[in-house]
Amino acid sequence: MSPENKSAAIAALAIMLLFGVTAYYLPTIMLAIGHFSTALAGVFAVLFVAAFFMVFWLRGRSQGKD
Repeated sequence: MSPENKSAAIAALAIMLLFGVTAYYLPTIMLAIGHFSTALAGVFAVLFVAAFFMVFWLRGRSQGKD
């Protein structure tokens, strides 16, 4: 495995772990936010899913310029 591939794999693993842990606690976070506003809890969930795809899209764009 080349150093570039190894660093990309480590970065992807770190991102997946971060989002995985957050996704595990997402229902609890949404219930806590839902006490204030149900619409805000829904917006948080949508932003979480969008952020997951946005991180990999931005990483792909930055990797493609090299």
